[in-house]
Amino acid sequence: MEPKAGAGERRPVFPGGARMNARSEGDSRRFSKLAAHMRRVALAAAAAAAVWAIAAKWPQVRIALGQMSLPALSAAAATSFVYVALTMLSWQAVIGIPLSAASRIFFVSQIAKYLPGGVWNFVAVGESARGYSISRRRSVSSLAVAVAISIVVGAMLALPCLLAAEDLRSRYWWLLAAVPLGVAVLWPSILNRCLNAALRLARREPLERPVAGRSILRSAFVSLLAWLAIGLQVYILLTALGMEAGAAGLARSIGGYALGWTAGFLVFFVPAGVGVREVALGAVLAGAVDVGSLVVVVITSRVLVTVADLVAGGLALAAGRGRPRKPGGGHDEPGAPPASP
Repeated sequence: MEPKAGAGERRPVFPGGARMNARSEGDSRRFSKLAAHMRRVALAAAAAAAVWAIAAKWPQVRIALGQMSLPALSAAAATSFVYVALTMLSWQAVIGIPLSAASRIFFVSQIAKYLPGGVWNFVAVGESARGYSISRRRSVSSLAVAVAISIVVGAMLALPCLLAAEDLRSRYWWLLAAVPLGVAVLWPSILNRCLNAALRLARREPLERPVAGRSILRSAFVSLLAWLAIGLQVYILLTALGMEAGAAGLARSIGGYALGWTAGFLVFFVPAGVGVREVALGAVLAGAVDVGSLVVVVITSRVLVTVADLVAGGLALAAGRGRPRKPGGGHDEPGAPPASP
């Protein structure tokens, strides 16, 4: 054991150690600046990809603009923003962090989903959450749970359409089996085992707090509202192009879009569900509108959601600039009780 220094003694000073610490701090600062620069470049690339997606579909959108009234387009755009906000709230219900932090993390990270590959929004949410003292495993696993909840809720909304039409049942019979399987996976005990198994495969530590059942139910309720909002958007566009207004048309719009989106998402061998959504929605709405109008509606719906994503991401960036980043509510894992804003 080393003797303790007396009151009048001075501890030895090692100048080399001080220089090493200063060099280490300098390297750390340079690495942080480089990482921040790379994040800005990636975000700019994602925003450019989203703008390109809009520009590529602009001829069809211009047709829609010429055929629809301004009130109809305004209402459809408003429901797009509501839908984007509700998807954020569904994720917040799982991760359990203050609304201000959740909105900035989620809206900024969602711009990354327009990059090719389909995983960049997960990468972005992990990187964005780190600035709020939230671990990657917490943010990414929470987003995975929110997406799974959205798929199950959407598949449940599509069930009436499948049960009402024999041709849809024969084509999408596997979706009938996916609903009970999805509900079983979202059962808290099974879900937590699946998440911990995935974390072990990724050589990460297991969840310290299990995903709570009330968090799943809260997220599912908000996800249901999100599905109703995007279904209402499609209904507004369809009625503007000639579909008869009414409760039956609204129900078919919600169920048809839910069927098309979930089928397109689960048919993983088709990139981004290309064509699957249009076919499913067309089968549900057969006779309500012509095929050309249906394609215009699908494209316009996607463009409006893309614009909402870009605007929300831009506002989140502006709101977060210059503000100190706070820790994520004191909870370490998804499913913890949400902190008050």
